[in-house]
Amino acid sequence: FWDFLILFFCLPVVIFNEITKKRLLGDLSCRIVPFVEVSSLGVSTFSLCALGIDRFHAATSPAASARPIERCQSIVAKLAVIWVGSMTLSVPELLLWQLARDTSPASGAATEFCSMKPSPDLPQSLYSLVLTYQNARMWWYFGCYFCLPILFTLSCQLVTRRVRGSAKPERRAAKPGRGERHLDCTILGLAIIYGLCTAPENVCNIVVAYLSPDLPKQTLDLLDLINQFFLFFKCSVTPVLLLCLCRPLGQAFMDCCCCCCQGCGPDAASSEGSADGKLKTEMSSSIFFDKPRESPPLLALGTPC
Repeated sequence: FWDFLILFFCLPVVIFNEITKKRLLGDLSCRIVPFVEVSSLGVSTFSLCALGIDRFHAATSPAASARPIERCQSIVAKLAVIWVGSMTLSVPELLLWQLARDTSPASGAATEFCSMKPSPDLPQSLYSLVLTYQNARMWWYFGCYFCLPILFTLSCQLVTRRVRGSAKPERRAAKPGRGERHLDCTILGLAIIYGLCTAPENVCNIVVAYLSPDLPKQTLDLLDLINQFFLFFKCSVTPVLLLCLCRPLGQAFMDCCCCCCQGCGPDAASSEGSADGKLKTEMSSSIFFDKPRESPPLLALGTPC
């Protein structure tokens, strides 16, 4: 959901700004766009950490049959913690950016751009806090939004493989199914895509801060635009990768698309087939559950009780 929010809100604003040299929504977009983008990095970071912990618990559980199915309320609570935590850590972005205007020396036209400069109208304590965040922003990005998810995911994957390799013979006989292997590959693929798309921004920040402090403004704007489009690329690839690697989730997505295209009005035969398909989908493993639901088959609609 957050990836789609980035694509449908931030991407048009950035493209409009590059074409017209005017900020869509003015000062509001200068504050909202960085806030949403940094929140997206936080959501991806903490989601990868949560999925790595879930995979470790799946590998160290005493028996797959004894593990209870996680309830929807528990999953929603985890998502709420991830989203609220990510948005809270991104609040300084709302106070750090502001709209600035300049005149182009070539054409003489007025241009608008976003400047990373705290407003002097802020209270003194809040101004000092935002200024401290600005000075530590580069290393905070590098440590929390790059090193943490990559190292945490790789560590969880290595520990999980080691636990499964050193399991007891009776537990080793029950090898992880294809669904769990798909889940491990999905998380590893998400971490690799995330690392490849966020590495250029961190490298550019370090190089600009320490090696080339006197770069022209046009070069800095170009580097910032490239970094933003790497973020947009990550938000475009991540849902596709998730749907392709996690087959039950991809099949459910395709069923929803087919249902919308056909108007959700199949005949009796197709409804019976779709009921069987839904039953098979529920009985198969998904990205949230490590074991299929153990429940009796549901009766088809229209049959006597």
